[in-house]
Amino acid sequence: MATYLVTGATGLIGRHLVAELLPRADTDRVWVLVREPSRDRLATLAQRWPNPEKLRTVVGDVREPELGLAPEVLATLSGAVDHLVHLAALYDLTAGEEASLAANVAGTANVVALAAAIQAGCLHHVSSVAVAGDYRGTFTEDMFDAGQRLPTPYHRSKFESERLVRTQTSVAWRIYRPSIVVGHSVTGEMDKIDGPYYLFPALARLGRLPGLPLVFPDIGDTNIVPVDHVAAALAYLAGQPGLDGRTFHLVNPQPQAARTVYDCFARAAGAPVATAELTRRLTGPLVGLARLTEHVPGVTIARDAVLDRLGIPPEVLGVLTFEPVFDNARTRAALAGSGLEVPDLAGYARTLWRYWERHLDPFRARRSGGRGVLDGRRIVITGASSGIGRVTALKVAAAGGIPLLVARRAEELAEVRAEIEAAGGHADCYPCDLTDAEAVHKTVERMLTEQPAVDMLVNNAGRSIRRSIQLSYDRMHDFERAMAINYFAAVRLVLGLLPHMVERRFGHIVNVSSMGVQGVAPRFSAYVASKAALDYFSRIAATETHGAGITFTTVHMPLVRTPMIRPTRFYDALPARSPEQAAELVLTALRDRPKQVSTPTGYLIQAAYTMAPGLVDAVAYQGYRIFPDSTAAGGTGRVRLGKGERHLSAAATALARLTRGFHW
Repeated sequence: MATYLVTGATGLIGRHLVAELLPRADTDRVWVLVREPSRDRLATLAQRWPNPEKLRTVVGDVREPELGLAPEVLATLSGAVDHLVHLAALYDLTAGEEASLAANVAGTANVVALAAAIQAGCLHHVSSVAVAGDYRGTFTEDMFDAGQRLPTPYHRSKFESERLVRTQTSVAWRIYRPSIVVGHSVTGEMDKIDGPYYLFPALARLGRLPGLPLVFPDIGDTNIVPVDHVAAALAYLAGQPGLDGRTFHLVNPQPQAARTVYDCFARAAGAPVATAELTRRLTGPLVGLARLTEHVPGVTIARDAVLDRLGIPPEVLGVLTFEPVFDNARTRAALAGSGLEVPDLAGYARTLWRYWERHLDPFRARRSGGRGVLDGRRIVITGASSGIGRVTALKVAAAGGIPLLVARRAEELAEVRAEIEAAGGHADCYPCDLTDAEAVHKTVERMLTEQPAVDMLVNNAGRSIRRSIQLSYDRMHDFERAMAINYFAAVRLVLGLLPHMVERRFGHIVNVSSMGVQGVAPRFSAYVASKAALDYFSRIAATETHGAGITFTTVHMPLVRTPMIRPTRFYDALPARSPEQAAELVLTALRDRPKQVSTPTGYLIQAAYTMAPGLVDAVAYQGYRIFPDSTAAGGTGRVRLGKGERHLSAAATALARLTRGFHW
């Protein structure tokens, strides 16, 4: 009866290896080393493993001397471990030198020392074909240091950790070198993005163009093997006598051309398969040119920007294919009679793709429902109790979205929710004073607890103050109040929801701004300045979160006939949008996610201010002169009130028509 101690048992290969070892008739017990933070994960895995009565847990860390094991544990293990299987390692091509060496080299040194201290029967070290680096030609299982270049810290750390095992003489050893390990060939299970998975987001995008002719470059061969084969082969070889001092290549016996691998996954994704191939004779010079142009300013930045949108680390590009061919004749001979064969990728590529789609796609939160882009989206809408916010909520619900209604007045929010539910939709209410920082924090916390996700945010709540600067010398509080709701409240919500959105790699934020920001709006210094602050905050936030899939839209809203403009009585005589028309602008921002939504007049004013700011200032000054201060702002005004009408001078009426929707 054999006993095992396994490090890295909660990792991809480790958990499948333990599942292979436990039901074996010749297995007496399996100790698994687990770090304290991973104990819950191990407990979850153990529920799926057969024969759990053979399982023993020891808490430790390969980065610590003697793996951080308690003295009584060391005493128990001493002389009682037939096979110490070392799987714990940092499998990350993007990791730096220090992290790779600490985890892989120092960790292996500690395992070697422990193996000697407890007199383990054999140390089984799981290395990697990465030790072959860029060796050109056939790399046999007997080869190790053949003058190859090791291109990344990961390659170098795996080489050095294998050297430690090979050169020590305290304990018998066996070494296993898997190639690129992908998910389970039957279930598709995989726990991280690696190898070909980095290309899956690009394949998902190509899936929208199934008939596209595609010429695939011949970039060489790769070598892919599913985790269930690696674990089964490792368990079988570890239990066979007479194999100490040998190395085993756990690889596909035949190298797989990159085009073949692409076609397998393209078929699974519904993407176009390669219709022709660009030969190595042609791709070689192109690759060389690409390497030369990397040093041209801007080229690397542009390349990395594209890769970032696809979720591909630049470090991965250089190791997509292998220079060496891995011979595994001795491994196949040792596995003879086991019935273990590497399955054909074409037979399980679709299984891997489906698992990735459901569980690993970093952009899966971006997928829309069947009824359109807003179907099933949970959308926070502030100022939802009336006006533009209320109508926007109704339209979102009609499009299949789920509005999360935010405003101060709970009763009015409940009325909006009832209206949505009466029409067959669904909404949730979150009463909140957005100028209260603690209230906003608690509301965001409650949303993220109660909702499965928050997809979008519409910052619609606002305060409009129309008052000339001459009437504001002693009214600093006007500017503070405008900033409190129009800027700081919106920013609080953005900052509260951004971590959640970044984690999901999807989120869209719509800020309802003002057409006044596009030009010069006299008497709106408090209001427009607060909206302009939010505009520029969003511009900067959009650049910093670009790689995380977060987008921002600014709606430069024209004059809308809502209770907000009622104090300015002459607005009754100006052209204005209805709340329904205004809500359609917000819906455009949610559906299409452009950088900006405006009206033709708004774009014209924006262009005019860019081209001729002095002329726009002059026109705006005339507007300042001919449009009165409203009585509500403390001005006497020149507004003549008639029955049901608001009369302006002929010049004011003409300017209002020329700048339709502008805030005067």
